[in-house]
Amino acid sequence: MKDQDVEPFFATLRAANPMPASELEYSTVFELLVAVLLSAQATDVGVNKATRRLFPVANTPQAILDLGPAGLEEFIKTIGLYRMKGKHLLETCRMLVQRHGGEVPRDRAALEALPGVGRKTANVVLNVAWGEDAMAVDTHIFRVSNRTGLAPGRNPLEVEKGLMRRVPTEYRVDSHHWLILHGRYVCVARTPKCWQCAVVQYCDYQPKTPPPKG
Repeated sequence: MKDQDVEPFFATLRAANPMPASELEYSTVFELLVAVLLSAQATDVGVNKATRRLFPVANTPQAILDLGPAGLEEFIKTIGLYRMKGKHLLETCRMLVQRHGGEVPRDRAALEALPGVGRKTANVVLNVAWGEDAMAVDTHIFRVSNRTGLAPGRNPLEVEKGLMRRVPTEYRVDSHHWLILHGRYVCVARTPKCWQCAVVQYCDYQPKTPPPKG
């Protein structure tokens, strides 16, 4: 993607969706952390179905600890890798209670020290909860960044650094949402919907996918 195309690329995405938001459902920073932790290799729809049952019963670190492993698994067993995620979530809740007074720390290093919370999850929390310039590179953002030529990279960290260099400051906080939604609904993995794409003129991907026949 040419440098002069980056600004209109994001301006177009913003015009179509001026106030983008996460599709995960949450009402507190802790609920956001839980939802993102559970969302690895799972859909937001599937996570939301589980947390709609979990959060009314337990939406604080201590309340989730009080459920215990078996109790927690009853709420999240419909999510992929639920046993491992449940273990990580309980360990994270224990650390939040013991080290942070039950609060989610607003610090990258402290977030990444929590079990099951890697750089991507920490970036989501920093960006979505507190509006910080943090770029969480999931599979959708990785694909869109490489396919369009916006920020090519061999791994998520390379793409993250490329995006932080190329995304104009005024778009940076919301760019994470625009790129995820674009990858989820338009620039999909198998057959990108180029014929529906509002930013197709700025994209390096060739050949553009034609609309399906019939």
